[in-house]
Amino acid sequence: MSSINANFAIENGWLKSYYLCRAAFSAVWVVAALTLGQQYSVLGAILLVIYPLWDAAANYADAFRNGGLAGNRIQAINVFVSSATTLAVIAALQMGLSAVLAVFGVWAILAGLLQLATAIRRWKAGAQWAMVLSGGQSALAGAFFVFQAQQAVPAVLPVIAGYAGFGAVYFLVSALWLIVRQSKRGAGEARSA
Repeated sequence: MSSINANFAIENGWLKSYYLCRAAFSAVWVVAALTLGQQYSVLGAILLVIYPLWDAAANYADAFRNGGLAGNRIQAINVFVSSATTLAVIAALQMGLSAVLAVFGVWAILAGLLQLATAIRRWKAGAQWAMVLSGGQSALAGAFFVFQAQQAVPAVLPVIAGYAGFGAVYFLVSALWLIVRQSKRGAGEARSA
C-alpha cells in the first residue's frame, strides 16, 4: 500500500471513529434530555452544561489526533468557544431559560461557522459535505435561538435536543459515507491487484 493510501486509511479511520462517537454521544444526550432531563431540573441543567463541554473535549481530541491545537487553529478556537460557552451556560442558568437559549444560540452560530471552516479544510478526506451542511444549519439554528430567546421560552431542553439530534444525524451520515467510500476503495484496490 502506498504512503498516500496509508495516510488516507489512517485519517479516514480516525474520522469514521470520531464521527460515530459524536453521533452516539449526541443520540444518548438527546434521549437523556427528552426523558430524564425534563423530569428532573437538576439533571436537565447538568445536561445543558455537559453538551458544550463535550463539544470542547471532542474538538480537542480531534485536533490532538491531527497535529495538536497549534496546527489546527480553527479547532483551537472551537475548543475555546465551547469551553467559554460551558461557563456561560452555568451563569445563564441563574438568569433563566431565555438567557440559556441565547447562550446556546450564540454558541451554535460560532461553532457552526467553525465546523464549516474545518469541513472545508478537510474536504479531500471525504464525507465533508455533510459537515458543511451541519455547520451551516448550526449557524442558522443559532440565529433562530437568539431570536427565540427574545420571546417566551416554554422549555429549552426540547429545543436544544432537536438541534443535537440533527447534529447526530449529520455525524452519522459522515461516518457511514466514509465507511462506504473505504469499502469501495478497498474493493477497487482488490480488483486491480
